[in-house]
Amino acid sequence: MLAYLVVGAVAALATYGLCFVVRRLAVRFGAVVLPDDRKVHASPTPTAGGAAMFAAFLIAMAVAWRLPQFRDAFEGSSEPLGIILAVAAIFVVGLVDDLREVSAPAKLAGQVLAGSVLYFLGVTMFFFRVPFGDLLSLSADLQPLVTVLWVVAIANAVNIIDGLDGLAAGIVLIAAGAFFVYSNRLFDAGLIGSENVGPLAAVIACGICLGFLPHNMHPARIFMGDAGAMVLGVLMASSTIVVGGRIDDQFSGQAYFFFAPMVIPIFILGVPIVDTVFAVVRRAVRRTALSVADKDHLHHRLMRLGHGHRRSVLILWAWTAVLSLLILFPPFTGKANALIPLVAAGLGVGLYTVFIPVRRFGDAPAVELPNERGEGDEEDEGWPDDEPEPKRAAAFGARAELADVVHLPERQRRAGRG
Repeated sequence: MLAYLVVGAVAALATYGLCFVVRRLAVRFGAVVLPDDRKVHASPTPTAGGAAMFAAFLIAMAVAWRLPQFRDAFEGSSEPLGIILAVAAIFVVGLVDDLREVSAPAKLAGQVLAGSVLYFLGVTMFFFRVPFGDLLSLSADLQPLVTVLWVVAIANAVNIIDGLDGLAAGIVLIAAGAFFVYSNRLFDAGLIGSENVGPLAAVIACGICLGFLPHNMHPARIFMGDAGAMVLGVLMASSTIVVGGRIDDQFSGQAYFFFAPMVIPIFILGVPIVDTVFAVVRRAVRRTALSVADKDHLHHRLMRLGHGHRRSVLILWAWTAVLSLLILFPPFTGKANALIPLVAAGLGVGLYTVFIPVRRFGDAPAVELPNERGEGDEEDEGWPDDEPEPKRAAAFGARAELADVVHLPERQRRAGRG
């Protein structure tokens, strides 16, 4: 356990320190995300925080390689190398997307490449567990397909929930930490051995998120970007593959934690999915183009509910933590297994109740945003009416100051895209 704590601490400290360097480089080379009508941040923010995450991952893996406790995992096994190469591949794809915005098929090809690297170097599933159902033994023909699909699904799931400051990092921190505790329980029960690299990948992901959060809490000073989100996704996919995908014995909580990185984002993504469907219906009823923005999207609804940026993130963190604790309870007590699906469903319903307000009859209709950026929407975007004027002025002053360091071609490219 001490060795895992050392590796996690190294990952956290390295990420925290490297974020200062990456932020300076991002500002210098114009890797800055400018605010627009579709984003919730109010000032230009450096991206490419995934570079700090990737570098910290390599440092943590190097430290683990030198520790005696992980000798079985590194000697005579190609799995650690597979995880390193897969994370490197997905990082390159994500970084290019952060800087130049690659196409969706190109990004998918990078995810398939990462999954294929994992399979060919031994990080593959042998079993596929249906949640709260049967265990399926995968044939040699299905193992590469299921492994690649799993990596693609988890990488995209983590990437999509990276929509609010601190949301993805906090959720992965909680999920990876709980998964590590659960993996340690499996080790104590003799179901996984010291050569299993899954707990190591989970604790590194946990440390990376812990070091990144101080820079990413609202208002974020740096974004992880697609590079960081997909790095975390591949780490979580690798952990679940070599733990949940290798055990054929029944053990309380296995089904949940094997699917945890996928189930949690799906619950959260249900809100924006419903929001997207409602947006299409609204525009069809109003006979407006799909490209015309309005103020009935998720973040506007959250503001009308009274949840600010930080509170929304904290609510989702709390939901993740409670769900993880509920699943950790049975393995350590041997009780209440039958209540897990019901409690999880109840939490999901509660989440949807809080985050999807129902418009009551007689409420004022939504206010349409202007078609062009910058036409009267500066004060409404992300700022409550009672925001103190000095604070608002300071934020927009920072916007102008940071925007000046963005290279002119970059500003023109981003403006043309909008």
